[in-house]
Amino acid sequence: MSLRIHHLNTASFCPFGGRLLDGGGRVLRAARLVTHSLLIETGAGLVLVDTGLGLDDVAHPAERLGAASLALLRPRLEPAETAVRQVEWLGFRREDVRHVVLTHLDMDHAGGLPDFPTATVHVYGAELYAATIRATARERQRYRPIHWAHGPRWRTYDVRGERWFGFEAVRQLEGLPPEILLVPLPGHTRGHCGVAVQGPQGWLLHAGDAYFFHGEIHEAHGRCPSGLAFFQKAMEIDPVARRHNRQRLRELVRAHAGEVRVFSAHDPRELEWAQAAG
Repeated sequence: MSLRIHHLNTASFCPFGGRLLDGGGRVLRAARLVTHSLLIETGAGLVLVDTGLGLDDVAHPAERLGAASLALLRPRLEPAETAVRQVEWLGFRREDVRHVVLTHLDMDHAGGLPDFPTATVHVYGAELYAATIRATARERQRYRPIHWAHGPRWRTYDVRGERWFGFEAVRQLEGLPPEILLVPLPGHTRGHCGVAVQGPQGWLLHAGDAYFFHGEIHEAHGRCPSGLAFFQKAMEIDPVARRHNRQRLRELVRAHAGEVRVFSAHDPRELEWAQAAG
């Protein structure tokens, strides 16, 4: 099956920090971070990989995102950037999104779930458990149960199926074509995953928040702006696992650059590159 893949920005953030966050320009300015989502046209309907923020988040940000997140991340809060509005702009209905596949359940990746109430939501089992238990202060801050208070139709998974380029993988996601699979990359959260998609030009790996800056993976010495490196450390739940998986992603890029394109969720340059490549 040939899949058609759209690369979307489903939420923009403008935290202060300039080159400390994005590696360029002056320090005394706002940086720009995106939320890179995928909309995939399949024979099983539309599949959305990460939702970004939703319409309710844009309309009621203090209630749904929290004052601390608003002050730190400074989201742009544009209805036109939400996944549901972009789905409609492409000529589809929200009901055409039959499946949502999540890298993890942080608010900026799962906030739009209520905009697709009929979709089946696929997530790694360890992630849904962590978001339900919210065992630590950090997890109580990052996971917002209001984003799934509508009662999604969850499908949870453990590792199963053959490995993918040396990584453990979850294959045969229920109701989805075999070209879409979960690749566990824990560290940022307990059940964080990448989502691999085999498209017309080869494999894509949406690495979620396994890293934040293109230089960490695509440059030889693993460069990351200091402010962004600090933010990643502040948000990680398992630092050893996160660093290990980041190194594995570097090795994947070196060994299989012609077969797999790897990108993260929040780097605007990677989004631009993906949109230009088609």
